[in-house]
Amino acid sequence: MKKVTPFLMFQGHAEEAMNEYTSLFEDSKIIRITRYGANEAGEEGSVMQATFSIKGQELMCIDSHVKHEFTFTPSFSLFITCDTEEEINRLYEKLSEGGEVLMPLDDYSFSRKFGWVVDRFGVSWQLNLPS
Repeated sequence: MKKVTPFLMFQGHAEEAMNEYTSLFEDSKIIRITRYGANEAGEEGSVMQATFSIKGQELMCIDSHVKHEFTFTPSFSLFITCDTEEEINRLYEKLSEGGEVLMPLDDYSFSRKFGWVVDRFGVSWQLNLPS
């Protein structure tokens, strides 16, 4: 086994989410996008499969052409260790816009500053600023 890669299944917003995530985090980029073409299973131009990185961690995603009754759940989240208070405040503000706050940004016994949000795409993020 070479590595384990988180895989996010969107239903129509994969490219928009990737663009937002790579704009928010330093050392992040879209590595590769394969799109559905004409007469293929998915909507033409949507993401058949893509790879992007956040702070050097690769993730994969798709726009599912099959509509499911399920979506993301907070029981699986992306845990981000921030370097500065400015960084955690900025990420918390941007990722919670149009989403949901599960734990407000605060000082908790396990962290100097921590917040848990679900973004507008349904992806869950735990943001941590260690002591």
